[in-house]
Amino acid sequence: MLIVNLKKVTTTFDLRLSSPTTSSLKLLYSTLTLNPNTIQNPKTPPIQNPTKPLTTPQLKTLVLSQYSHGKFSNLIQNVVGLPSVLLTASQNLITHHSNDGLNCTESNELAESTQPNLSLYHSVSKRFSIEEMGREIFENRFDIEAHCVKMSDEGETLVLPNLKLKVFIEAIRIVLEIVYDDRFVTFSYGGRVNMGRHTAIRYLKNSVNNPSWWFSVCFNDVKFDKRKVDKLYLFIEEKIKDGILIDVIKRLFDCGVLKIELGRCYLAKGLPQECGLCSILINVYFNGFDREIQEMRLRMSKENPKLDQNEIGEGSSSSYKPLKMYAVRYLDEILVITSGSKMLTMNLKKWVLKFLEGELELNVDRVKTAIHSAVSEKIDFLGMELQAVPPSVLHPPMSEKAIRARKKYLRQKEVKALELKNARERNRKKLGLKLLSHVFKKSKQSDGFKFDFQIENEVREIFQTWADEVVQEFLGSLEERWTWHRMLSAGDFLSLRHIRDQLPQELVDSYDKFQEQVHKHLSPVKARKALEEEGRRIKEEEEMKYAERTVDDLTKLCMKVSAPIELVRKAVKMAGFTNKMGRPRPISILTSLEDADIIKWYAGVGRRWLDFFCCCHNLKMVKTVVSYHLRFSCILTLAEKHEATKIECIRHYTKDLKVPDMNGSEEVHFPTEKEVKMMGDKNLSDPTPVDGALSLLLIRLASDEPSHSCVGHFCDKTDTVMYRVRLLQNILNVNPADEDKWVPRMSAIHESLNQMCFPLCSDHKSDLYTGKITLQDVDCTSYVNVD
Repeated sequence: MLIVNLKKVTTTFDLRLSSPTTSSLKLLYSTLTLNPNTIQNPKTPPIQNPTKPLTTPQLKTLVLSQYSHGKFSNLIQNVVGLPSVLLTASQNLITHHSNDGLNCTESNELAESTQPNLSLYHSVSKRFSIEEMGREIFENRFDIEAHCVKMSDEGETLVLPNLKLKVFIEAIRIVLEIVYDDRFVTFSYGGRVNMGRHTAIRYLKNSVNNPSWWFSVCFNDVKFDKRKVDKLYLFIEEKIKDGILIDVIKRLFDCGVLKIELGRCYLAKGLPQECGLCSILINVYFNGFDREIQEMRLRMSKENPKLDQNEIGEGSSSSYKPLKMYAVRYLDEILVITSGSKMLTMNLKKWVLKFLEGELELNVDRVKTAIHSAVSEKIDFLGMELQAVPPSVLHPPMSEKAIRARKKYLRQKEVKALELKNARERNRKKLGLKLLSHVFKKSKQSDGFKFDFQIENEVREIFQTWADEVVQEFLGSLEERWTWHRMLSAGDFLSLRHIRDQLPQELVDSYDKFQEQVHKHLSPVKARKALEEEGRRIKEEEEMKYAERTVDDLTKLCMKVSAPIELVRKAVKMAGFTNKMGRPRPISILTSLEDADIIKWYAGVGRRWLDFFCCCHNLKMVKTVVSYHLRFSCILTLAEKHEATKIECIRHYTKDLKVPDMNGSEEVHFPTEKEVKMMGDKNLSDPTPVDGALSLLLIRLASDEPSHSCVGHFCDKTDTVMYRVRLLQNILNVNPADEDKWVPRMSAIHESLNQMCFPLCSDHKSDLYTGKITLQDVDCTSYVNVD
C-alpha cells in the first residue's frame, strides 16, 4: 500500500532524486508523517504516535518497504527523516552504554521500563525540535557543517559532531544496519549485533582444527582519501539507490566528522575520534573481499571433503586431514588460517594482497603480513595471542598432587556422611523412645489402646518408614550383608550330617528354608560381582580415555587463546600501578579525588581487563594483576591521601574496598576476591578495551561556576559538578606513537580533549569512572571554558 501511494505521489509531482521540488517533497513528507499506519506489518501493532520510538519489527518493516527491484531507495527521506526514527536514534544514544551487544531497536523495550517515551520526547525537545529536524532532513537542507565542532591542539585537529548531528548519524547507522547486517558473511565481526570480539574468539576456539600456517594482514596508516571514498560510494550504490544518502556521507567525510583510518588502533574502542558510522562502512567496504574468501572456502571444502573412518578403513591407523581454510575479519584486522601446505598458504596470501592492494586500493604492510607456523609461533589478533597446541595443553590431566587432594576430599566426604548417618540413627532412637513412652502412657490412662487421639496408626507408619529405610541401607551395604551372612550360615551345628539325622524332619526342613532365604537375601556374591564389573568398566574407560587423549595429542591441534600478559604488565607499570620491582605503589595524582571516585576508577580498569580477557586460557594471570596489583595500589593511594598506613586502610575499607553511599549503606565497586576467583568465560559480547578507562582521569574543580546541564546524552540533570579531563600520555609526557615507551596496540584519547572541562551529574560521572561509558557516549562538544 505504501509503495502504491509513493508511486502516485512521485508520478503527480515528478519527484526525482536529482532535482526534487520543495512543494512536492513537503507533501510526501507530510504523507509519510501523518499516515504512519500505512507502513506497518499486519502482525505488528499500529504506530499510534509518530513521535514514539519504533520497535524492531516496525523499523524493519519501514526499511523493507523501500526495497524494490533489488535495491533500497529514498532511505534518507522516507526513513531517516521520520521523527519516530530520529527519536529511536536518540533513545539508542541514551541506552547504548547499558545495552552493549543489543540492537538499537531491541534495546527500546528495555529502556521503556526506565524512561517513558513522553519523558524522552521532552528531553529531546529541550535541545531541538525533532519534527523540525526531520523536515530539514526530508527537504535535504540539514546543515551538517553547522553542527560540527573543531577541537584542535598543537597537532591534529579533531572534528566532533554535536548532539543533534549525532542523532542524525545514529539514525543513518541503524538503517544501514538493517539493510546490510543479514548480507554480511559469517566471519565478518565488529560493528554488528552479537558479533563482537568474544564471538570471533569462540569461533576460533571451537571451529578451527589442525591449523598449520596463518598470517594476519597488517595495514599501514591508511586514510580514506577521495579515491577510496568514491569506491565506497560505488559499493553502497550496489544495494542502495539514494543520492541524498551518498551526498550526506560525502559531506560527513568532507567536514571531517566521518574519518576512516585503518591500522590506527582506535576502532571499536569507545574513543571520541571514532564516528558511529565507521564500523558499518568498513564492513561495507570489505564485503566484496569477504565474499571472495567465502567462495574460496566453499570451493576448497568441496574439493577436499571430510572422509569417515569407514571410508578410510577400519583397520587403518592413518588419519585423513582435509585441506581447510579459515578466515576471521574484525573491522580492519584480518586473520587467514590454513591446514594445508605452506605453498598453499603462500598462494593464498599472494591473492589476498593482490585483491586488497588492487581492488580495494589499500596499503598493506608486506613485512608484518608474514606467514607464521601455527604450532611453533604465536600470532597477535584482536589484542590476544593465538597458538595451535595439542588438546592436553588446554585440558591437562590431573596431576598427582590434584589426585591426592581429590582422594583426601572423598575420604573426608565419606567420614562426614558416616557422622551424619550415626547422628541420624541416634536422633531416631531418642525420638522413637519418646514416641513409645507417649503411646504407653496414653494406653495406661485409657482402656487398652482406645483413647480419643488415635495416634497408634501414625506411630506405626513412622516406625514402618524408619524400618524400610534401615532395610534399604542394610541391603545396599556389601560389608554388613557379608557379616550377617557369615554369622547366620557358617559354623552352625545344624549343618552337620550326624546332627541332622538325629533331629526331627520338620526342624531340618525349617532350617533349610531359613538358609535358602539367607542365601537369597544376604548372599553378597552377586553384589560383589557387580561391583567388580563396575570397577573393571571404570578402569577400561580410563584406559580408553588415556589412549584417545594420547592419539589426539599426536594427531590433533586446537586453538589456544592467551592474554598478552607482558603487555598487560607493561601497561600496569606505565600507568604507575607498580614500581620498577613490580610491587604495587600509589598514584599520587588520584589523591585529589574523593575516596569513592578513586575506588571506582580502579574498578573500571580492573573490570574491563577481566571482561576483555575472560575468554583467555591464562585468565588466572590477569586475575592476579587485578586482584593484587590494582587492589593494593588502590589501598596505597587511599593511604597516601589520608596519611595513613596500609594496615589502617585495610581495616577501614577492608580488602573489598567498601565505601558508604549517600544513605550510609556500604557499596562495593571493585571486584571482590571471591568474585574474581569465580570469573571465567562469559556470554558473547563485544567488550570495550581498557584503553579509554586507563588513560582517562577526571579531576574535580573547586570553582564557583554556575550550574550547567550534564553532558550525558539527553541528561536533564542540572545538579552537576565540573570536571577537568587529564590524559595519561600528558601526565607521563609520553608520545603514544612511540611504541618503545607506550604499550603496542593500545590506543589513546585524542590530545585535543586534554584539560577540557565537562559538567557531569553523579550518575554519568560514576559511569565514566567505572568504565561503563566512554567519552564517545557523552557530548564532548558541550565543554565549558574555565580559566
